[in-house]
Amino acid sequence: MSTHTPPRLPGRERIRELTAELWTAVAAGDEHTATGIVLGALDDGLDPESVLLDVIAAVQGTIGEEWAANRISVAQEHAATSINERAVAALALHPAARTTARRGRITVACVDGEWHALPARLVAEVLKLRGWQVDYLGAQVPSPHLISHLHTTKADAVALSGSIATRLPTAHAAITACQAVGVPVLVGGAAFGPDGRYAKLLGAQAWAPDARTAADRLAEGPLARPQADHQQVDDLPHLADQEYTMVARSSDSLVRTVFSGLQDAFPALRSDEMRRDRTAEDLAHIVEFLATSLYLDDDDLFTRYITWTAQILRAREVPAQTLPPTLNLLAHELKDFPRASRTLQRGIEALTADHPTAGTYV
Repeated sequence: MSTHTPPRLPGRERIRELTAELWTAVAAGDEHTATGIVLGALDDGLDPESVLLDVIAAVQGTIGEEWAANRISVAQEHAATSINERAVAALALHPAARTTARRGRITVACVDGEWHALPARLVAEVLKLRGWQVDYLGAQVPSPHLISHLHTTKADAVALSGSIATRLPTAHAAITACQAVGVPVLVGGAAFGPDGRYAKLLGAQAWAPDARTAADRLAEGPLARPQADHQQVDDLPHLADQEYTMVARSSDSLVRTVFSGLQDAFPALRSDEMRRDRTAEDLAHIVEFLATSLYLDDDDLFTRYITWTAQILRAREVPAQTLPPTLNLLAHELKDFPRASRTLQRGIEALTADHPTAGTYV
């Protein structure tokens, strides 16, 4: 548990006011006002870390909630996030955020394929404020480039960020590669599951749920440094059944086959181009999450995703009744794969429990 409490000036009420003001500006697409709010707070003496995490990060959370509730569009969500990113950049250049590196050197990067860079940027800026020399590499960093960078900089640790669980197999490869060159890894982000359960499974030295906790953990002392000649233990023995590999490699054909079956079950799909496109996109995500669940041998990851998908569809007033037959069609195609069949069945059960009429379709 974190023991460090950064200063909160001039009080929680001011934080709430600033958060409301920034959300209003961001929602309106007003970059000038949003940046002015952040810089004005610093001019007034508010702690930069608090502005980053209690104001900007809080507004980013609201952006995600508003998108999920279908109160803002994808385009509006992207625009709002971009304004938040520029507010962070403006804060980083303010005199109040200038610090001297006095600790060590940390590389902060997103997993390859991970485009959600703002959480990693928040970590990087907080670590700078805490006195670390930080190399922020940004979104979707391929593992070979990350390792090349580590060879050059001799970093004390890597902070690896992931928001989307389907990037976890790639994250595992990155963690293993960093450890192979003797650099410990701290991971964070929603991808690593409730309570960071997948961080331990994938062998990371540490996990943090947010930027403040990540900085606190690194301040406690150096992460255990793996030996450069350490041989990776086979920590995912369930992969020996090849189910993950087979599903991942055949994902395109699975999507095509299941999509064809859905068009037979729901003829209206054939005449609605937009719905067809969205259904195909949803199918690709479902197969990807299934494959990731097989990689981790964790049915809960898949059931959390499929029930979340149903909630998102209902928020958009899109019938979710195609989800159970989708999983049934997938189960038919993967009937010779015991773990995949089990995961899909649990997904169907979760949909029924979440919304009893979800299994009804004609």
